[in-house]
Amino acid sequence: MSELVTLAEIRAAQARIAGVAVKTPLVRLDVPGLDFELWVKCESAQPIGSFKLRGAYNMVAQLPADALGRGVITYSSGNHAQGVAYAARALGAKGVIVMPDNAPEVKIEATRALGAEVVFVGPASSARKEKAEELAEKFGYTIIPPYDHPHIIAGQATCGLEIVEEMPDAGLVISPVSGGGLLSGVATAVRLASMERGTNTRVWGAEPELAADAKESFDTKTLVEWPAAKTTRTISDGLRTQSLGKRNFEHILRYVDGIVTVSEDEILEAMRVMLRHSDLVPEPSGAATTAAALFHAKELPQVEKVVVVLSGRNVEPVLLEKLREEVATG
Repeated sequence: MSELVTLAEIRAAQARIAGVAVKTPLVRLDVPGLDFELWVKCESAQPIGSFKLRGAYNMVAQLPADALGRGVITYSSGNHAQGVAYAARALGAKGVIVMPDNAPEVKIEATRALGAEVVFVGPASSARKEKAEELAEKFGYTIIPPYDHPHIIAGQATCGLEIVEEMPDAGLVISPVSGGGLLSGVATAVRLASMERGTNTRVWGAEPELAADAKESFDTKTLVEWPAAKTTRTISDGLRTQSLGKRNFEHILRYVDGIVTVSEDEILEAMRVMLRHSDLVPEPSGAATTAAALFHAKELPQVEKVVVVLSGRNVEPVLLEKLREEVATG
């Protein structure tokens, strides 16, 4: 397919999104009994509550004026929807979002609050993509894909670049993986930037075992697709994509060291740990990385400093309240 994203393109994206996306902090998570330092890259601090603003703005900002005038469209279960809606509003363009009818209400309302028009389809990620393509053809919208585009990968990669710049001695970075935009970007940035510095930071992905298409693809070196009936079983609504993007898979095969899967119970317990030991608000998709670090350390490289990417904070209020009550009473 296309050439892989370069470090120069990632640095250009970093300059392009500056002042719109936030340079998010690294926060130490002091959990008793760990043999390593655990740090959280808090993408929850972005204006939309997730990393998706990085890639969305990086792509929308590069559109010519006539394309912006016609508007942009995307297909998303939530966080990318808000990223595109935010970017479109910031750049004066119409935003249309195709969402699954089982998307969390908190993400639907947040997308509408940013001024976007929301169109609903069934739960299959393929159905979302097909509807977006249909509307783009009809109205002349530019499709802003959730993950499978070099501008999206370069934008998400800025998260990894910030990690290397702030903590060059990190031994391992763990990113969530679904369609692969974040993992492919973070891995590309971390590996290229750390090699440039003469260090060797490893990068692993984490995903729910109920939606483990990425791990199967990585292990078999063959791009596979899982049915929506399987991937929608996980509580991690942002990690239900049925397959990695083709470009993302290329980057992941080149730069990622491994992918580990976590159970639903581990994701929920990781959320409780984060609520108990920090002021962070994790959504299930973002907590998968902490679950990997806490419960699968023996499967991962043994290092002194681990950075987990908390990809977002857009959790359903009912679930958040339930977990907070459990932490308070436990």
